[in-house]
Amino acid sequence: MFQFANKQLASQRLCLSFATLKKYRLDGTWIEGTHWVRVNSRCILYNLELIQDWLHNRHDPTAHHRAIDLYHAGLASNQKGSKRRGEK
Repeated sequence: MFQFANKQLASQRLCLSFATLKKYRLDGTWIEGTHWVRVNSRCILYNLELIQDWLHNRHDPTAHHRAIDLYHAGLASNQKGSKRRGEK
């Protein structure tokens, strides 16, 4: 299960400063909607598991992209299920 955290918890758990979190988010190192999400204009949440994977695999992008693919495949929006009434 992927856990999202605010900048305080992410900084503590990942051992990265607030400035580093912001730098990787703004310079495009981390992908919006994957490594982090914007809840509203004042709230950013970080995907702890994917960022930890990135830290371990930042010199092996292929390995990290496998983790990204697994994350996206596990999202509820990508799950096959029974169709709701009226959907084709």
